[in-house]
This record gives sequence, C-alpha cells and structure tokens, in this order.
Amino acid sequence: MAEQQAANPIVQELIDAGVHFGHRASRWNPKMASYIYARKNGIHIIDIRETVRGLLRAKKYLAQVAAQGSLVLFVGTKKQAGPSVERESLRCHMPFVAERWLGGCLTNFRTIRSRLGRLEEVEKIRGGAEIATYSKKMQSALAREYRKMYRNLNGIRTLNRLPECMVVIDPLKEKNAIKEARALGITTVALIDTDCDPDSVDLVIPGNDDGIRSIELISRHLAEAILVGTQSAAAAKQKDKGDKADKGDKGDKGELVGAGAAEAKDGNV
Repeated sequence: MAEQQAANPIVQELIDAGVHFGHRASRWNPKMASYIYARKNGIHIIDIRETVRGLLRAKKYLAQVAAQGSLVLFVGTKKQAGPSVERESLRCHMPFVAERWLGGCLTNFRTIRSRLGRLEEVEKIRGGAEIATYSKKMQSALAREYRKMYRNLNGIRTLNRLPECMVVIDPLKEKNAIKEARALGITTVALIDTDCDPDSVDLVIPGNDDGIRSIELISRHLAEAILVGTQSAAAAKQKDKGDKADKGDKGDKGELVGAGAAEAKDGNV
C-alpha cells in the first residue's frame, strides 16, 4: 500500500520525461519482454509500472547502502548521461565515472589509486613555485598529462575503497564496468532500455537510457535516496551520542548523591 502511494506522484514525472520510450522493435532483446507494455510505430513502449517498481526498489536499497556508510559508484559515460551523472553524484557526495571507464578501475584498484597519487602530485607541482623551474616543453607535457588524468580520474578521487554498489546508465554501453562489478560481487543498479540484457544487472530499472530528461530524472531520484540514507545515518549517530551523554550525566549524578549520603551518615555518627 505504501509503495502504491509513493508510486502515484512518480508516474506522471516518468511519463513527462519520456522514460517509457524504448528502442526500435528490431533492436530489442527478447529477455526484456516482461518489461514491455506495447509496440507502437515500430518502437517498444516500456511498462511504466515496471519502471516505478524497479525505481522504488533501487531507492530503498541505495538508502540502506548509504545509511551503512558504504560507497555508491555512478557510471554513465555516454554523451547524454555524463552531465547528469556528474551533477547528481556530486550532490550526494559519491564517486562517479562520466568520461571514460578505465579498464581495471575496480579489478586493478591498487594501480588506479597510484594514478590518483600521481594526479595529486602533478596538481601540487602546477600550483606551486616549482613549476617555474621546469622548461616550457616540460610544462606543456605536464599540462597535457594533467588534463588527461583529471578528465579520467577526477570523479573517483573519493573512491578510497571498493564500492558496495554501482549505479549504471545503459549496461550495454558500460559492459566493461558491469563485468568488473560482477567479478567482484558488487551489486549493480541500472537504467536499462529494451536492447539490454536484464540478467546482467541485479536491480533493473527499465526505461529510456538515451533521453537526457529520462536520465536526469532517474539519476535525481537515486541521488535523493542516497541523501536520505546518509542523513538518517547521521541522525542515528547523533542520537547515540546524546543517549551516551545522558547515561554519563545520570552516572555522575548517582555518584554525587551516593557521596553526599555517605558524608551525611558520617556526620550523624
């Protein structure tokens, strides 16, 4: 019942954003049949009820992951997805890959971390007085190296450990990321269109993975779920601190009362 009430306001949003538009029928993956509502003018129409169901499940799961203090990695390197993925992941303070998936980003995590160390080193050189001691040619080479590393690595600076979950826009495009996540047992949540294989991901959100508005809307909802989880964890932590402080005060008060009673007894004697 609660899920039904939560779904009602989302449905119109999804329709307005065109989330229900799939690919051409000639490009479909038969495994997506259960998520397809109809076929119109050679284009598959995705069942919006399935989209809502998948979105609510994904939001609930991501809120739990964020509440545990675990990381969620956003991945969307296609042109339509990049800006939304970057904006929403920054809003919920999570790492992202919006330009290019580097092979071994997860399976060869130690090497990627060493490259991040090099990025910080180059930034320090370029921002300090040391850069003046370099030749023009060396400065130019450093600038090129920095631009390339910044473009590919900036989003995963905060990825100081393997993520608990990966949010993917179009698993067909991000097949290498999906493969690495599955190899490491990382849960995958994905916005998938009618040309994708739903068996390749753990939590499916069937929908238009090519439309900018569709990607923006789904990314925003998922980011909001992470923020809710993070805030609930912070509130619980604060409550625990308050409870411990109250217990400490009561303990101190009890000790004072006990000491006072002992003194009074001694005086009477």
